[in-house]
Amino acid sequence: MINNRKIVVVMPAYNAERTLQQTVAEIPGDIVDHILVVDDCSKDETANLARRLGLDVIRHDQNLGYGGNQKTCYSRALAVGADIVIMVHPDYQYTPKLIRAMASMIAEGVYDVVLGSRILGNGALTGGMPLYKYVANRFLTFIQNILINQKLSEYHTGYRAFSADVLRKLQLEKNGNDFIFDNEMLVQCHAAKFRIGEVSCPTHYFEEASSISFRRSVVYGFGCLAVSFRYLLHRMSLKHFVEFVPREQTPNASNAASDPFPRKNAS
Repeated sequence: MINNRKIVVVMPAYNAERTLQQTVAEIPGDIVDHILVVDDCSKDETANLARRLGLDVIRHDQNLGYGGNQKTCYSRALAVGADIVIMVHPDYQYTPKLIRAMASMIAEGVYDVVLGSRILGNGALTGGMPLYKYVANRFLTFIQNILINQKLSEYHTGYRAFSADVLRKLQLEKNGNDFIFDNEMLVQCHAAKFRIGEVSCPTHYFEEASSISFRRSVVYGFGCLAVSFRYLLHRMSLKHFVEFVPREQTPNASNAASDPFPRKNAS
């Protein structure tokens, strides 16, 4: 805990057996109260290894996608009483050593959302990020900052910390189940006027680290632009998109106190 705030680390996992233990070893156990691994129907021993490490484990009976995995992560985190939730990928692409700093920024009331940015500093290219991904990241971020009216260094990091209030108020169940979920969620945070901070984060690209194919990267890139254009239309009151409206302002939204992210095919 920090400032009596319960800290829960969630790890959306898929075939992470080779890197899970290394990632968990760097999680600061003196402040983290609960570690959850959601195994998205991996083909390896990810779930069994997580259980041997003494972690809380949920295994999907079928693959629900990266976004679907996160919905389960956040639902469970709220169910166990999290005040601060930090998503760490179990592939060791991002170092868990920044958990303390990210959690503190929320626990001290400075920010509601904190991102581990690969772009701040020189961490991306020196850490092995492919040049085409770096260029695409910078281009998409530049366009999205204009469309969304923000000033973030990147929108595409998978290292994120949230206050529980953020998770309760955003209508995350309306987001997609693929990689676009991350981008949709971040735009929702901005739309709800949550304070977003960033810390510089080194990154490690290596064979075991998860990565999407070039084709899926292109699909993801166009998806990010589509999300930003939808939000532009929304904030200019040209078209209403309910996913950008906080839950309490939407009468028909599900009750966040129950389960805003219903999961299926999980055990």
